[in-house]
Amino acid sequence: MAEVGARPIVDLWRRIPWWGQALLIFGAARVVTTGILLVVAAQQPANAWTGPSPGYADFASMWDGRWYNIVAESGYPSVLPLTEDGHVGENAWAFMPVYPAVVRLLMLLTGVPWAPTAVVVSIACGFASAVVVARIFRLALPAGTAMFAVVCYSVAPLSPILQVAYAESVHLLLLAVSLYLVMRRRYWLVLPVIAVASFTRPSGLAFALFLLLHVLHRWWTRRSDPFPAGEAIAASVAAVFSGIAGLGWLLIAWAVTGSLTAYTDTELAWRSAYIGYTELVPFSGWFQGLDWWAVNGLGLPAGFWWGAMGVVLLVIIAIALLLSPAGKRLGVDLRLWVASYLIYLFAVFFPQSSTFRLLVPIFPLAGVLAQPRSVVYRCSIVALSIVAQVGWILIAWRVDGYDWTPP
Repeated sequence: MAEVGARPIVDLWRRIPWWGQALLIFGAARVVTTGILLVVAAQQPANAWTGPSPGYADFASMWDGRWYNIVAESGYPSVLPLTEDGHVGENAWAFMPVYPAVVRLLMLLTGVPWAPTAVVVSIACGFASAVVVARIFRLALPAGTAMFAVVCYSVAPLSPILQVAYAESVHLLLLAVSLYLVMRRRYWLVLPVIAVASFTRPSGLAFALFLLLHVLHRWWTRRSDPFPAGEAIAASVAAVFSGIAGLGWLLIAWAVTGSLTAYTDTELAWRSAYIGYTELVPFSGWFQGLDWWAVNGLGLPAGFWWGAMGVVLLVIIAIALLLSPAGKRLGVDLRLWVASYLIYLFAVFFPQSSTFRLLVPIFPLAGVLAQPRSVVYRCSIVALSIVAQVGWILIAWRVDGYDWTPP
């Protein structure tokens, strides 16, 4: 009887177009996450951003949401703020302009304040990203698996970031469109998307590496998959353009402040609480960060190369995922993007509590999680993801006195 009763629902679901299914999945996931956020907000004590028990929009606009608000209202400083010992302090140059500019424009058009407008922009772009992500997965995976990959994307432990006043949902939409266009080999069309994405979240250099690897792979396999001169030129131009766009914000900060290192010094200010003020040495942050967390976070004895061992372990895990049978089913392009972005993070990032948020752009790995067809497995993945959402919100988003785990 259960099968007979469920059959009309299954038939109805199958009659819904794929993009409608993606929207419904993402919407259902947002209802669940909104409920979690409202319960936590009701218990939120007064803090630097809100009073006690704030409403949803105010609760969703804490942390970096305030920095984006500052950018929308006041722009960027022409004089870099300095600490008492003369180092560049935290300031708005760490936050790129596209998201606050879009929100500001809508504020002017509607008269609605920052917090609700910012949240609406994020949620709207989140819904749009789910549709493009579904289209990407449908290029690589069977239809049913692709749609469960959208489920994994929508309920992921960090999916709450798609409905708060952060730039991630806007960037994920632009990133997904860019990946889709490259997978369809529409290289000229991807240029304006790259340009906007590069000024939404730091991503231009990672995408340039991805396009370089894409070009090399297409050249290497040109006998089995022709690589016409026109496509080779367009893809190469896109790679160079992305690299230039990736440096654009650094150059703009230099032009406005007069300091060539204005942007990088600003970014380094955020890691000073852990290891003090240092120079930006590519590929050093993860060694320093993992060593710091091993000693200061886990209480392990110093002097045992914890950072190096941690890096080696993470590299092995990443390679194993990308070269696994499930990883290979994603196709070359999605795996090249994941590898390129991880290399970029390895080169410039210092691991801290926001690490998990910065891993959101490797969303194609949801396609790896989605491939087992067991109902028990799939239900478990959804349940574990929702539990992990609760954990992340309590640890990283909720403010409890002095909090050193910002999202």
